Amino acid sequence: MFGSKDLTGTYWYCLDHHRAELFEECDSKNRMGPYNTREDAEHALQTLHEREEKYDAEDAAWDDN
Repeated sequence: MFGSKDLTGTYWYCLDHHRAELFEECDSKNRMGPYNTREDAEHALQTLHEREEKYDAEDAAWDDN
């Protein structure tokens, strides 16, 4: 997905450990990211929830037309 780009030092949200981790700290199949900062990664699930609410509202508005 990211080709040969070196992701060492990038932050991800680990779905196994439920925390922000560096790329090299966890298996890539169970994480979300990359994020610009550790803080962004720590809020990954909140960000996902907020985006889903926004998309659901847009879908509902589209369906109403």
